[in-house]
Amino acid sequence: MERMQVCGRLLAMEGMRDLLKGALGRSLRAMRDEDRLAASWPVACGKALAERGAVVRYADEVVWVSVENGAWLRQMMSMQGQLAGELGRIAGVKVSGIHFEVKDQRKKTWERNDR
Repeated sequence: MERMQVCGRLLAMEGMRDLLKGALGRSLRAMRDEDRLAASWPVACGKALAERGAVVRYADEVVWVSVENGAWLRQMMSMQGQLAGELGRIAGVKVSGIHFEVKDQRKKTWERNDR
């Protein structure tokens, strides 16, 4: 009996989470794509990952995420497909991939690309 109550609460929480994700997506429609993705990031990946990475760029359907360090980079890369799908769904933006970079390396890469 107690187990059934726990399962029922978990299902209700999942339903509420999906409802909130949909509401967030609808409220973001007036924003630029990059801003929509940045606002969707914490919802798509959860608090722990969101505190260690941030959306910094969006170009050619690829989201660029700055990551705190190499350990978190590996964690996020292992979830890349799932994160891309969730980000795209919540933000209502086409996401074909995510490019992750450790914060210190990001500036160097962009300087090389801007030449």
